[in-house]
Amino acid sequence: MLKNEYKICLAGNPNVGKSTIFNGLTGLHQHTGNWAGKTVENSEGICIYNNQTYRLIDIPGTYSIMSDSEEEEIARDYICFGEYDCVVIVVDGTCLERNLNLVYQILEITNKVVLCINLIDEARKKGIFIDTNKLSKILNVPVIETVARKKKTLKKLLEKINDVCVKNVCYKNNSNILVRNRYNENIEYCIQVLMDSLVKKIQDKQLARWVAIKLIEDNRKIIHKISENLNIDFVCMNEEINHTKKILSCFGMSKANISDILIEDIFKNIEKLSKEVIITKEKYFERDRKIDKVLTSKIFGIPLMLLFLGIIFWITIVGANYPSSLLTSFFTMLEEKLSIFFDYINSPLWLKGVLVEGMFRTLGWVISVMLPPMAIFFPLFALLEDLGYLPRIAFNLDSFFKKAGTTGKQALTMCMGVTKWYCFVV
Repeated sequence: MLKNEYKICLAGNPNVGKSTIFNGLTGLHQHTGNWAGKTVENSEGICIYNNQTYRLIDIPGTYSIMSDSEEEEIARDYICFGEYDCVVIVVDGTCLERNLNLVYQILEITNKVVLCINLIDEARKKGIFIDTNKLSKILNVPVIETVARKKKTLKKLLEKINDVCVKNVCYKNNSNILVRNRYNENIEYCIQVLMDSLVKKIQDKQLARWVAIKLIEDNRKIIHKISENLNIDFVCMNEEINHTKKILSCFGMSKANISDILIEDIFKNIEKLSKEVIITKEKYFERDRKIDKVLTSKIFGIPLMLLFLGIIFWITIVGANYPSSLLTSFFTMLEEKLSIFFDYINSPLWLKGVLVEGMFRTLGWVISVMLPPMAIFFPLFALLEDLGYLPRIAFNLDSFFKKAGTTGKQALTMCMGVTKWYCFVV
């Protein structure tokens, strides 16, 4: 007989090994489907440990619960309003500081958290060491290091999950220690003003603080979701909300910039925490800093970026001509053979036209023209990503793209779009 089933939410940034951990824990006991009313795929699986059943839900990867894409909205809604017994936040040990943004945001919502530092073997190769005991003490959550491919480390992760779900190893909601992220004094004052009203509607002080932060942030989508899921009518709080808006506006904080200020305060806390718990070999990062001084400099950054992208585009276009011509010759030869075959069996002209001169010839053209550029361009882009140059391109273009209402990351998809457009035109 198995005891109660516990729901475990697996959260984390994209490409941190979350799905590998999910597969390692659930094995064959998993299935996929779509979120209700959405086209985004979800994965659920069963894991049994210490005679307890754990249902793992692998939510889409997200960098922040403030994001607005469909996948990230699903992740946000499940973290904020889903029914689960524990959240396992998977982070990349090689870039812990970047991943802590999501960790801090989730810790504002729930204290039933296990922090899983994955890829710890890669981190050690790079000379990065993390003081997990100190990190656990500061964040007040269990912290475990894992290598997703090694079952031994996954067993230790299950032990921590078991501690939170079965042994209830977490901090009480009325504990001041749950306020892990402090904002500037003006925002903290406004949070307290709103909390005085919210605690009457929400018994959970931690959740009330998070709702207060979202009211200050004034994101209509999230506020509507909060009202819908927690059954709260914010109309009766208009006086307090307007009062806090006036206070914040006096200090130059409005709806246009409040999100940036909140994120900035989070990253100040993250930077302080990282200095305390992350130990690095200076020589390893010294090389990266020297490269950054050149690749992201105001003088050389943009010209070098244009040079690299121009070389990749040239290699893609020129290099694709050779395999493209070979594929064209190959499909032309096959078309001739098929034509001879259809003539041999006395096939009607209309059938030969549809199958050979229509479907097969079109298929041959598409493969000959589209496949070679894609087969060259995407591996080259993947190589740039592995070398760490794509984030530097995004950094170089971020200020320009912000003026157009987007971010530097959009430049990368635009590069892919240009190549696809060229292939289509050709």
